[in-house]
Amino acid sequence: MTHPTGRPEAVAPATALRAAAPGWATEADVVVVGSGVAGLTAALRCAAAGARVTVVTKARLDDGSTRWAQGGIAAALGEGDTPEQHLDDTLVAGAGLCDERAVRTLVTEGPDAVRRLITTGARFDADDDTGEILLTREGGHHRRRIAHAGGDATGAEISRALVEAVREAGIDTVENALVLDLLKDGSGRAAGVTLHVMGEGQRDGVGAVRAGAVVLATGGMGQIFSATTNPAVSTGDGVALALRAGAEVSDLEFVQFHPTVLWLGPEAEGQQPLVSEAVRGEGAHLVDADGVRFMQGQHELAELAPRDIVAKGIMRRMQERGAEHMYLDARHFGARMWERRFPTILAACRAHGIDPVTEPIPVAPAAHYASGGVRTDLHGRTTVPGLYACGEVACTGVHGANRLASNSLLEGLVFAERIAEDITAGAAGAAGAAGAAGAEGPARPATAAVRPGPHERTEPDEGAPGGAPLLASEARYEIQHIMTNGAGVLRSAESLARAADRLERVHDEAVAQLRRDGKTAEPGVETWEATNLHLVARVLVAAALRREETRGCHWREDRPARDDAAWRRHLLVTLGPDGALDVRSTDSEAFPPPTTPRTETESRP
Repeated sequence: MTHPTGRPEAVAPATALRAAAPGWATEADVVVVGSGVAGLTAALRCAAAGARVTVVTKARLDDGSTRWAQGGIAAALGEGDTPEQHLDDTLVAGAGLCDERAVRTLVTEGPDAVRRLITTGARFDADDDTGEILLTREGGHHRRRIAHAGGDATGAEISRALVEAVREAGIDTVENALVLDLLKDGSGRAAGVTLHVMGEGQRDGVGAVRAGAVVLATGGMGQIFSATTNPAVSTGDGVALALRAGAEVSDLEFVQFHPTVLWLGPEAEGQQPLVSEAVRGEGAHLVDADGVRFMQGQHELAELAPRDIVAKGIMRRMQERGAEHMYLDARHFGARMWERRFPTILAACRAHGIDPVTEPIPVAPAAHYASGGVRTDLHGRTTVPGLYACGEVACTGVHGANRLASNSLLEGLVFAERIAEDITAGAAGAAGAAGAAGAEGPARPATAAVRPGPHERTEPDEGAPGGAPLLASEARYEIQHIMTNGAGVLRSAESLARAADRLERVHDEAVAQLRRDGKTAEPGVETWEATNLHLVARVLVAAALRREETRGCHWREDRPARDDAAWRRHLLVTLGPDGALDVRSTDSEAFPPPTTPRTETESRP
């Protein structure tokens, strides 16, 4: 099939989501999917180098996960602090599975990346007299190295600055658009994405953005659990797209549960208010109903231990006391400090009838951050040529088995810059390297070969779509309950096997309906999201079942010890054309560079 411009038509994989054929198309050099710190940084850097960029985002430009980040961004900016100390803290938090090369890249390039972010327009809290950036401390950090803005509104400030810069640069944006699948050319290279725009106008319904480089920066997948700090748009779309495209994902079993999320009752679901780790960094204490500080004696840093240790400490105390939550006590801050340092958290607590100035805050762990994701090398390249990933959707090797507090914004910033450098360097002089795989992964895309074209419209194909059946929208809530009960903070072989079986039944019922009635759920945002959540949940459960130990934020009740001899290694997962998962482990703790994905599949574990 030939595209109207004369170029060979890019096609979606056989496993693509069921959707109408694109009814419109546009072209760019680079398409960035996501509008958080990672996506907008990549877009700005690529555009500054002369590339034509299109940013696709699921809601508004400023509506991603970045805006919800409270605590700040970690970097060795303070007097006496060094990248080496930041590296040491990160490696300890990662529980033996960090890629030291990736961490060293993060901590050495991080300070200058933050300074460039300031040049872009981000305003961090600073000392009134000296103008020096104010730094706080969070869990796992032995020094004050967390830069913050607006007290506890760091993400909102970073998002504001980057969105303004993107608009000033005139970068093409497509808002309210759910990305569907990766397009590939005949050689298997990324050639753009299909997407669905929720609205009316020149670009609405299912369409396509064709580009020589695709950057996934879609954020997290917290919505696979009933309670999460993630916004409603965090449904694992980028990981699901990458899997269907044949890319490799890694370490998806390591989902970080934030220890201190405002407890709103046993029936609370969806996005929950976060109580930043910076509150503990400024001296708040975790206590039980009797006021006992139970984290003392469990770790040298007590309440400021790495997040997995604090979450486990809270859960153990809840089990011991038969309680549904613990408390965070910061009454000694006083009203003035709460109002100046943590105005967002103060307002959220008061909106739910809790006044931190006069009473302890009820808290419990909730799903927060995916330490694993789409496998990349140090330039953000995945196992699919031309497809990049950065931010929470990616697995760079920085986080290992547990992310160090406030490293996420820094990771998105640093690796987005590296991706932009790689893409633009490829456009300048690597046109002949497309498709090759070297020691550091797939070669740079030849974006110079892509010629921007005008907007085009073609008639959508209303015929029977291919691919697996879509899940009904209500399956989302069933998946969330399955995952919360079987693969939450506490896991076991029994709970995970039960979750795997129930997830399988959800899929089998949809297949049976398709075979019986010739029908599947109607294509639409809610059914696409439910189908993405189901795929990501399957992968997470399969990996969690395979990892028979407790490490970092993967806590197996039936395997409570860390087993370095057998499990100081990574789990890699790919999706076969028939929907089967290939789950395998590396030979050692070394984080291997991405290579061309395997084509053979094994039966589901």
